Amino acid sequence: MPLEAGLLDILACPACHAPLREEQSPETPELVCTGEGCSLAYPVRDGIPVLLVDEARRPA
Repeated sequence: MPLEAGLLDILACPACHAPLREEQSPETPELVCTGEGCSLAYPVRDGIPVLLVDEARRPA
């Protein structure tokens, strides 16, 4: 499910405050940090971004 238009313009990574981009992973949609060295992937559950560092997937 795509996020509401304009939502990505106001959201930022809670860890480094860089912009986020939307990606579709095999399991669940994610918002991925675009910051250098961060790249945390935050899950989107039922259309709601879970922007908690403890819930984020670390880059491989």
